[in-house]
Parts: sequence; C-alpha cells; structure tokens
Amino acid sequence: MVKETDLTKKVVSLMNDPKYIRNMGIVAHIDHGKTTLSDSLLVGAGMLSEKVAGEARSLDFLEEEQARGITIQSSNINMVHTFDGKEFLINLIDTPGHVDFGGDVTRAMRAVDGALVLVDAVEGAMPQTETVLRQALKERVKPVLFINKVDRLMKELRLKPEDMQARFVKTIASINKLIKDFAPNEFKKAWQVNVMDGTVAFGSAVDKWALSFTYMKEKGIGLSEVIKAYVEKDEEAIKQLGVKAPLADVLLDMMVKHFPNPLQAQKYRIPAIWQGDLENTEGKAMMSCDANGPVIVEITKIVVDEYGEVATGRLFSGTIKPGMELNLIKAGVSERIQNVNIYKGAKRMNIEKAVAGNIIGITGLKNAFSGETLSSIKMDSFEDIKHIFEPVVTKSIEAKNPKDLPKLINVLKDIEKEDPTLKVSINEETGEFLISGLGELHLEWIEQKIQKYKGVEVQTSSPIVVYRESVTNKSESFEGKSPNKHNKFYMSVELLDEPIYLALKNKQIDAKRVRPKDKDYWKELAELGMGKDDAKNVKDTYDDSALLDMTKGIVQIREVLPMVIDAFEEVVRSGPLGREPCIALKVRLNDMKLHEDAIHRGPAQVVPAVREAIRQAVLHAGPCLYEPIREIRVDAPNEYLSAISSVIQARRGNLLGMDQEGAALVITAKMPVADSFGFTSDLRSATSGRAVWSLKNITFEPLPKSLQEDVVRKIRQRKGLADTQI
Repeated sequence: MVKETDLTKKVVSLMNDPKYIRNMGIVAHIDHGKTTLSDSLLVGAGMLSEKVAGEARSLDFLEEEQARGITIQSSNINMVHTFDGKEFLINLIDTPGHVDFGGDVTRAMRAVDGALVLVDAVEGAMPQTETVLRQALKERVKPVLFINKVDRLMKELRLKPEDMQARFVKTIASINKLIKDFAPNEFKKAWQVNVMDGTVAFGSAVDKWALSFTYMKEKGIGLSEVIKAYVEKDEEAIKQLGVKAPLADVLLDMMVKHFPNPLQAQKYRIPAIWQGDLENTEGKAMMSCDANGPVIVEITKIVVDEYGEVATGRLFSGTIKPGMELNLIKAGVSERIQNVNIYKGAKRMNIEKAVAGNIIGITGLKNAFSGETLSSIKMDSFEDIKHIFEPVVTKSIEAKNPKDLPKLINVLKDIEKEDPTLKVSINEETGEFLISGLGELHLEWIEQKIQKYKGVEVQTSSPIVVYRESVTNKSESFEGKSPNKHNKFYMSVELLDEPIYLALKNKQIDAKRVRPKDKDYWKELAELGMGKDDAKNVKDTYDDSALLDMTKGIVQIREVLPMVIDAFEEVVRSGPLGREPCIALKVRLNDMKLHEDAIHRGPAQVVPAVREAIRQAVLHAGPCLYEPIREIRVDAPNEYLSAISSVIQARRGNLLGMDQEGAALVITAKMPVADSFGFTSDLRSATSGRAVWSLKNITFEPLPKSLQEDVVRKIRQRKGLADTQI
C-alpha cells in the first residue's frame, strides 16, 4: 500500500493540471456490485489491502450502510493511476443503487464528467440502471459499461460460451438503447458503448478480474481461459485471473482513455448546466476550465457534522484557497471559507489550494446548499439540479421530549440541506412537522439519522401518501376581489395539454418564469403541441402546470404580473381540495381591473385575490385527486406467478406484463403507493423469499371515483381543515 502522506502529495501535484484529471462516478442498480468494485479499484491504486478488498466496503463507512449492506450516500475518493507511463488523478464518486437514495446519484452527476455503468451479468439492465443512466446523460456525463458478476453465468447458470456471448450482446444493446433514447442529440451515436473500441469491459469484482477487448489483445488472455478456470472449479486458476487481468488496471485504463478531462468536458457541459452568457468573463473561464479565471464552484453535496457544514462541489473556474471570501449567489450573501479539502472516503485532508477541474470539499460555509453557486464575482447561478422522482411518502415527526423541539427544528433544517429530495414542512393548521421522501426506506433512514447521528429522540406517524390535485373539465372565468375591494382578477382553469405536462414532468423542458426574450421557450411549447397563441402567452411554468396571460391593453401588467405568478405558484403548491400539490393545470389570467394608485395594488391585495379566483375555478372544473402509482418489476422463479399475482391484486395492483426466460419470471405491474406499504414483507412471505422487486417509475393517475370523497375528507381532517364537497 502507498503511504497516505505520499499519496496526498501525488494527488495535490496532479490536481494542478486538468489534462491529467478524470472526474467519474460509479452508477448501478442496487446489489450489482458497486462498492465491491470500488474496493478493488482502491487495491489497484495502492490504497487498500488486497486481503480485505470486497469485504472492507471502504466507501460504505456509515454504520447503517455496513449493517444493511447497501450504499446510502455517495462517497468521494481521489486515486492515482499510471497509464502509458503517465500518472492520472481519478476523482471517483461511489453512488447509491437503491431508488430511495437516487437523489445522491443526481447530485453526484453534476460534479463528474464520466460514469462507469455497472450491470449484473445475470440480471442485466434493471429499472434503476435506466434511472441512473438517464440522470447521467441528462447532465452530459459520458458512460462506459462494465458487465459484472460474470462468474455467476458459469457457477450458477452453467451457460455455454455462445450463451454467455448472447447475454453480453443483449446487455450491451439494452444500454445502447437507453443512450439513444436519453443522450443529448449530438452524443446519441458518439456515446454508444462497444466491445471493439474498449468502452465495454466484463469481469468479476468479487474475484478481482476484468477483461476488455483492448486488454485481451494486448495481454493475450481470452475468455476461454476464464471459462476453463470456472468450469473446472480451479480456485488457484480463478485467483490467477486477478493477477493476469487485474480489475483495477483494466477499468482504470478504460476511464483514463475514454472519459474526457475537464478541459474537454466543460466545453459541452457548461452550456447545458449554466444559462448565462458564454461570451462574458465567467462563461469563457468555465468553458476553458481557466485556473486564472474567477472562482466558480457548484455545490453538489452538503454534510453537517460536529465541525459544521462540509460542502462538496465541482470547481469549474479559478483557483480556490482557504480564507477566501466568496458569494453564495442564490442565497444572496457572502461568506469566508475556512478550509479546502480532498477526500479519502470518510476522511478529509486539508490542502493549500485547488484549481479548476477538481472535485473538492469546502468548510466554513453556513448558508450553502446543494445546487448553490459559489463565486468570487456576481454572476448567474447554475441551473437547478433536477431529480427524476419526487417525494410521494410523508410522515409527521415530533420530538419525544418537548425540550428537544428547538434542536429538532435545527436538525430538520440541516437534513433538508444535506438531502434536497427530502421536503420538510410545518402544517400551520395543526403545528405538526412533516417530512416527505422518496419511499419508506428513505424516511426510515432519515429517522435513524436524526436519532443516531444528530442525537434527537423522535417519534413518527405511519406513512402518509402525498396526493395531487387537478381538474377534469374547463372552468368559467371566476372573479377574485382584493381585500380592499379595489382590484378584480378573472381566472379560468383547465387541464394542461398532455405533451406539455409530460415534458415538464420528465424535465424535457425546464419549468421557469418566462421572460420576453425567451422566444425559444415558446417555440418549444408550440412544437410540443400547444397552440401558438397559447404558447406565446405562457408567463410561468411551475412544477408541471402553466400560467397564461390572456389580457390585452393592461397598462400596469408588468408591475402586477410577478404577484399574479406568486399567487399561481402558491395554489400549485397547495390546492383547494386538501391543500395537496396540483398537477397539469393550465391557468388563464383573462382580465383584471386595477386601482389607479399603486399603493392600493400591492402584494397584500393582489396575491389573495388571484389565489382565491384560481381555487374557485379549480373547484368548478371537475376537481379530482391523483394518486401516486408505482410501476414495479418483480423477479422470481416461475412457480410463484400465482402467489405474486395475488399479493399485487390484493393491493389494488394490476399486472402489466410477464416475460419468461427458462425458470426465471419477470413481472411488470403497477400498484398505488397508498396500498404498497408492507409489500416487501408480504411478497417475501408469499414466495419464501425467492422474489425481489424494484421500482421502474412513479406516475400519477386519477384516484377511483368511489374513493375520492372519502380520501379528501380524511386529508382535510388530518390537516385540520373544514370539510368540503367535491
């Protein structure tokens, strides 16, 4: 093993030349072997003993991660690898594979330029493989493929060489289809993975060997030697595979050769993640990864520990040093940084400076959050980091000891900073604290984190489903009067065009307040099917709803419109049926009558009037609740088809399809989130633990009419609202 001080010196030296830097993440479906692979890479970099590799789980350093055997939060580490006689710095991020912790994957992808996509040779590309690859491609992160657990094909399935090859071809084709579907247009072909060009490798992380076409050609080792070792169950020969074709050498070579360095990557990534002027000082500096430019960092992760807040971020421009005072652009404040760090898993090591192109840690910030822009100059902020899935499960939480309430409030603020996929809110009517997450496991981990790592004993309610409100018809124009009766607003509501709704939901187009110069945005809406007249009147898209200004000749429109938008966004966050978020609303501002004196048409007058007009319009446009639906995949032996069907159908679920491959069965189904709590244990019981399920997607569908009234009543009772009729 390399001495830690020597390694740190090498890392610090290599940080100064972006040509020799590779920023990359490992992404995969749960249990496909990411953390075992990371151990093997650390062995190859001289940072971990070979004896404990695969068991150490070095980057799963939390007690909860070790106990559960899964990665819960992303971990950073800096490695040095020699390729063609030159040393390269590889800044690696190991990311979670469970869908409930997918937010960490999304945030990590903003920091890196390359993604090693890991796929189990037996299971192939699974639902979370698609999700994490979509997240990478959306951030313009180049993928390469490693097919792991090849030993299972021989030890468990006893496949012949031609059948193994067919499996590889199928897996590669499925990954390339995802790249074709989700990569930016200019990379759909260029980023296709291919055995012949070395962007595909296969092997076994647990046995520490890997092969690529390039490596086989260079070293004269072939798949036949691998097959022979496993077929003959020759443990010594299997061990020698790790000597002849070390996994770390093959994969680290692949990363250096096929991943872009920051100088290359920032040229095509910056225009996608930053919407400022590329020709101004900061634009040119980031595009060229200029170490002499202004300091510009995007923060991608926050951890609050006993020493305060530790921010992880990508340094896109400039040279950062301890003691610098920098602007937090979105927060609108400036703060002095204390230390600049590099990572070795749980450890942080202070360094004197870092230049553009590196992933770094920063301490001393108090107002930072994931997605914040840190800069030495005033500038436009980076685009928000958008997550594919949104919170659909909620719990109320309270301190067991009332004296701990102030501490709980601070802890919840810290955790919301650390994990932007967690939403914390206070129900003003009941005074209860609500935490909303991606699933049961996500909220369970947050609860344990508060108690184990933050020291506050809490108790939580049973899971609560977060519904959505929408409409089924088009309303008339409803009048909203300001409290002083001097201003009137006329609003109507209808269902948003489905292509626009889906484009906003899937982040195909960004939700934003539309400015007069955003003509390309209107053009995008028109191309998606919205009428041209409607498209050019869109003033705001928020979540997956839209506000249109249909007024003509209103002199004060520019002054009043921001307040109208504020009211519209408030209704989208809290609808009239049960104060649940709204989806797929198209809200029209048809007309307004305003007081001549500006002092009588301020926010306190405009916002309540518009808000109530929109809510009345919703209540008269066939209001309905939409419930979150999980689309799932279940893998099990054939004989459990009937048992699995029964468990799913007992929870208002429906089978969508079945696929059989030998004795294996793959079922796709959909199931309401409200009826899915405890599904894992029921499925395990019904199949003697032989079935596993994974999430493919979360959608929203209208709640059956027979359940609407009862569910609305229960929501309003829980929130302390007066009863209402649908």
